[in-house]
Amino acid sequence: MEVALDLLKAYAITFGWAMVGCLSMGLGIVMTLKMVHWCTHEVDEWKLIKEGNMPMGLIMASLILALGIVVASVTRIN
Repeated sequence: MEVALDLLKAYAITFGWAMVGCLSMGLGIVMTLKMVHWCTHEVDEWKLIKEGNMPMGLIMASLILALGIVVASVTRIN
């Protein structure tokens, strides 16, 4: 019985950290994209991406990947 409770506790902790990571990533993406749009207000990034502008798509994808790396390093349990 004690092993089952320890396993349940480990699952709860893992689920909690997964939720923290999801919320952090979601809020981080919104804040990052808003800051990029604020810094480049004369460029319509989403219009360029819809038109098939590959360099702009790569820039936005690299921003999201970099943010994911930062969020993963912050929410990691040692």
